[in-house]
Amino acid sequence: MTQDATITGLPLSGLRVLDLTVARAGPTCVRHLADWGAEVIRIAPPSADAGDITGDQDGFDYQNLHRNKRAMQIDLKTEAGKAIFFQLAATADVVIENMRAAVKFRLGVDYASVSAVNPRIVYGSISGFGQDGPYGHRAGVDQIAQGMGGLMSITGVPGAGLVRVGIPIADLTAGNLLALAVMMALYDRTRTGRGRWVHTSLLEVMVFMLDFQASRWLLAGEVAGQAGNDHPTSIPTGVYPTADRPIALAASSPRMWERFCDALDKPEWKTRPGWNTRDGRSADRAAINAAISEVTRTKPSLHWIEILDPAGIPCGPINTIDQTFGDPQVQHLQMAKPVAHPRLGDQKLVRNPINMADVDWDIRNATPDAGQHTDAVLAELGHSPDDIAKLRAARIVQ
Repeated sequence: MTQDATITGLPLSGLRVLDLTVARAGPTCVRHLADWGAEVIRIAPPSADAGDITGDQDGFDYQNLHRNKRAMQIDLKTEAGKAIFFQLAATADVVIENMRAAVKFRLGVDYASVSAVNPRIVYGSISGFGQDGPYGHRAGVDQIAQGMGGLMSITGVPGAGLVRVGIPIADLTAGNLLALAVMMALYDRTRTGRGRWVHTSLLEVMVFMLDFQASRWLLAGEVAGQAGNDHPTSIPTGVYPTADRPIALAASSPRMWERFCDALDKPEWKTRPGWNTRDGRSADRAAINAAISEVTRTKPSLHWIEILDPAGIPCGPINTIDQTFGDPQVQHLQMAKPVAHPRLGDQKLVRNPINMADVDWDIRNATPDAGQHTDAVLAELGHSPDDIAKLRAARIVQ
């Protein structure tokens, strides 16, 4: 690793990560490692952007996913290209991939092959449905996992049809959890001296993310359905109209319900039969929601937020995305971080949401162009300019 590639002052400084990922789930994992100081080398095949669902390299999605990396293009289907990969693997700490389960074996870059040249390697994989089993061979994407994992059956308004969640939650969760798994394996390596293979899948994380809805079935035999904006079990928790835009609020515990009734100047609700117990409120949720709506629609959202917040009632406006980034708290949290792209100009990208005391975090580098660092990394590996020119001429690298 060159001195320029070394990131100092960040917790993952000194780690080298080889990024073989495509689409979103794998890059989400790698983004965590890159953001927190690892030297990440993204390895893509020549002309890799074709077929990548995150779009062309100048697009908003690609730019947000691949910051803080170096970029190479290597044809791993060639022996010479594979030899370069293994040169890098011998110096690396982590490899991340999210190909179909069988592809890494077909290419010969699977965990066993990499571990043979570097026993300390931590190898992370994401697949659609798991590395084996009856669906292990299948390709998987986020919405398929949302459907098969049960999420779409509990999302949306009752009777209005099935609805996917508005973000690729299976992709993002798989990436986030694989990053956690990689860090656990790296910690384990400090004791054992050896790396290991860690993997998850879109289906596994989607079932895991059902959380209490899954335990309702496993422990109580209840099959959850759609509940719209209502919380499935805690009433009132939901979205209510105001004179300008809707607000979300939650006042389901006994103490919060009493404070909520007083804040709305409806003390009689506290003693109304059926409304004075949690089970009763759950059974009569439609009437309670209608009564709350009749009150909240008479004043604008800010009026209610200023009344409910001092009473300790969680509440907030329903923002569009532009309103979210215009929110003073979101701006205080600096969730939109500036970065200068040498070709595309000034950009703002989404900040990593993790905060660490006494660590200054920033987006160090904009997303590189495909193959931008191929020559530099090859030179670090000891390849001469003539060697590099021959590799380029043969389209082994680009």
